[in-house]
Amino acid sequence: MTTNTPLDPADITAGVIGLGLMGSSIVVSLLISGHDVMAIAPMPDDLEGAPERIRSHLAHCEKSGLLQKPMEAYLDQLVISDNYQELADCQLVMECVIESKSIKAEVYSKVEAVVSRNAVIASNTSAIPISELQTFLLYPDRFLGIHWAEPSYLTRFLEITCGKQTAASFADRIFQLAHHWGKEPTLLRKDIRGFVTNRLMYSVYREGFSLVEKGAATMEDIDKAFRYDAGSWMTLMGIFRRMDFLGLKDYPEIFKNIFPTLSNAEHVPAIMQKMIDNKLKGTQTVGGLYEYTPEDARKLEEAYASFNEEIYKLAKMYPSENTQPIPPAEVAAVSTLDEN
Repeated sequence: MTTNTPLDPADITAGVIGLGLMGSSIVVSLLISGHDVMAIAPMPDDLEGAPERIRSHLAHCEKSGLLQKPMEAYLDQLVISDNYQELADCQLVMECVIESKSIKAEVYSKVEAVVSRNAVIASNTSAIPISELQTFLLYPDRFLGIHWAEPSYLTRFLEITCGKQTAASFADRIFQLAHHWGKEPTLLRKDIRGFVTNRLMYSVYREGFSLVEKGAATMEDIDKAFRYDAGSWMTLMGIFRRMDFLGLKDYPEIFKNIFPTLSNAEHVPAIMQKMIDNKLKGTQTVGGLYEYTPEDARKLEEAYASFNEEIYKLAKMYPSENTQPIPPAEVAAVSTLDEN
């Protein structure tokens, strides 16, 4: 994958290690993009549950109009195994195991033992610096981060992160390939903790928890502010283009007045610590920052799946390289635009 020949996913066998919810979702995104996929389940539970998870994701793709051929044809492109030797012909291997350096290091050792020197190895980590993970590889130049959003097959987001030793040629090839996956990827040449997306979101969380703890706003207030203000324009223009759109002249004064008042707390918010102490996991345990019944949790999951279908279609109508809307009748053809 280091030549300048045109990329075709059908010519690139991809591997995915770790077949939980995220890994299975990534498998499906790669399958519907045209790759043959070798899916490795390092844990027995992964191996047992992966086929049903992958079928469920493909069914969602079918319902969302993302499949170009019958579901079984995509499954014919897939091998599910616990044998790392299946990765031997892969030109890209994606690691999606738990956020443990020791476990990831063991995975990389097994991968490097079977793949070619030019195969790209990547991690979906959202927490561990890529430069740290690179130290576990024999050939760190071919290692980078590929951070997906869930569900992988129904989001435009993809964050590609270089470590200190990542060769630009490998990163550029993955950046090009990501467009064949229907993404509008970002390519981060500098490895920063949390990458871009998480750094931005955690700054918001810190300020949000601070406002709640001060009694200035409720969680419901803050969620509504994001849903009905930021949520109404972010998909179209992001935050900096929004500033241009509104006009820049007032921002310096606003920054001087507001920046000094923002939270710089370094501790875990008391509200969050209570969740940890009580072993609550939100909708997964029907208890968290909000109260849920099992029915509430089910309805939220269904609403999220439906919303993702709609927002994915909407985002394809307004790609970042062309902020003029694409007529709905032409949305189905945007996949061609993605590949150019």
